Amino acid sequence: MSLAPNWSLLIPAAWRGAVTRETIRADLIAGLTNASIVLPQGVAFATIAGLPPIYGLYTAMVTPVVAALFGSSMVMVSGPTTAISAVVFSTLAGLSVPGSVEFIQLALLLTLMVGVIQFLLGFAGLGRLVAFVSHSVMLGFTAAAAVLIGVSQIAPAMGVAVERGGSVIERLVRTVEAADAINMTAVAIAATAFVVTVLARKLMPRSPTFLIGLTAASGVAWYLGAEAQGVAMVGELPSIIPVLAPPSPSIEMIGMVTEGAFAIALIGLLEAVSIGRAFAYRTNTRFDANREIVGQGLSNIVGSLFQAYPGSGSFTRSGINYESGAKTPMSAIFAAIFLFVILLLFAPLVAHIPIPGLAGLILLVAWKLISFKEIWEIGRASGTELSIIAATFLAGTLVELDFAIYVGVILSLMIFLSKTSRPNLVISAPDENGTFRDPTLYNLRECPQAVFIRIDGALYFGSVEAIERGFRKIERARPEQKHLVLVLKGVGDIDLAGAHAIIDEAKRRKRRGGAMYIVTRYEPLIKRLKRLHVFAEIGEDHLLASKGEAIRKVTSELDDDICATCTSRIFRECAGRPNALVRQVDAAE
Repeated sequence: MSLAPNWSLLIPAAWRGAVTRETIRADLIAGLTNASIVLPQGVAFATIAGLPPIYGLYTAMVTPVVAALFGSSMVMVSGPTTAISAVVFSTLAGLSVPGSVEFIQLALLLTLMVGVIQFLLGFAGLGRLVAFVSHSVMLGFTAAAAVLIGVSQIAPAMGVAVERGGSVIERLVRTVEAADAINMTAVAIAATAFVVTVLARKLMPRSPTFLIGLTAASGVAWYLGAEAQGVAMVGELPSIIPVLAPPSPSIEMIGMVTEGAFAIALIGLLEAVSIGRAFAYRTNTRFDANREIVGQGLSNIVGSLFQAYPGSGSFTRSGINYESGAKTPMSAIFAAIFLFVILLLFAPLVAHIPIPGLAGLILLVAWKLISFKEIWEIGRASGTELSIIAATFLAGTLVELDFAIYVGVILSLMIFLSKTSRPNLVISAPDENGTFRDPTLYNLRECPQAVFIRIDGALYFGSVEAIERGFRKIERARPEQKHLVLVLKGVGDIDLAGAHAIIDEAKRRKRRGGAMYIVTRYEPLIKRLKRLHVFAEIGEDHLLASKGEAIRKVTSELDDDICATCTSRIFRECAGRPNALVRQVDAAE
């Protein structure tokens, strides 16, 4: 993994050679479809983030353009997302009043910091670090975000006002306490948005279902005279044009949001890279993770200057973009332009969108976020992966959502290290066909003076203790087998601690009157062993390319007195040893 900066990642629109008259026509259609989808989404996601609706629309107009220009995916569309919106709210709700001027300033600063972190990771070529966050972590995190989102929208769906922030349980308690003030008109509006959207998704899956559901909810609100009955509306948008307004942070503000910025940067990269790779496979196009990460970082940096909150690749919009026939990132740019045009023409109508209608849509989004089937299948297949999902979920719901991602990553690494710290030491012996197998399992005879051990797993500082315990266990069980043939075909790399373990075992064997031989053909491992002075200690002649070569070497060093009384005679080379009375097996490879 190189840390050298890659200046080519700063070249915009590396895909421009793919643009033709035909692709522009397809991208225009896909862009128009996407614009109709993101209008209600932008408003709803900004609400999740605790921001005025217009900031979701700013994010949907600015972020996808920059991400398309500098990114790698041909069909991914960036913008506001559910998970990031939830973490933005979780990060800032305890620092300031949602929707306040200070809250907005912190959100814009958060966007800038997220962008800088992402840009530096991609520019330094650290895109592969994203792989350290497993799919199970994301499943648990997404489920926690879904629960948090759903709980936060129950009160708006009921038309009651409750204090925002706090854990899932605290929010539920406050909502239950306010249940006697339920506005049934608000409930009817929320139910309309939910039910109509569900029906539209089933009957017209290719249509702008969110827009249909929100339009139906707005119609019900108008018919029932909802505003007169105290139902809250989105209200007039202050400006539909994103203006240059860079955040003006203080050191104190930076310290307040740093932890959340790292979590959001990581979540955003996970979303973008996973979406990009998935659609690169579908479209048979190349995907550069580092370029995409740089593009996401720049999109958030530029977005912070134009009043956007953190964004990333959108699963929903990218899927619709692909299904609509998009060919190049021009479709994302067209979507941003069409959204701006739609707002110019219909901004007054947005002001009359009922808040309970948005809540109904968000409740549906939250429900769809939880992958019940996948979690169930993973739980049946692996208890370990299920524990990662559960720990991440509980951390997100009972503590903080941004903390959950760290819990999941740390637990995943701990489990991984635990597995790699216990490599298998497999004893083997040749059968009558010369194939090496487990002598206990296959009831095979062994050479009474030499043991063959294959190491399966990593040979590094974390596994050294287990390997040494394995050596001692084998030594106690086979005290007469003083010669050791160590087969390293299952070892890809070794560190200094692993090298010392091999050297120590070789010296121990030598003190007992035996020797150690290493079998491997893997050239990088051989070079590594030489750099760590393994063969300087045990001798270059103790490096062998095959078990057959090891057999020839070992049998020439065996004790003749023991060979004279041996009845095993499992090697062809045993024919040259004293009193060769028993059938031999050719074990050479």
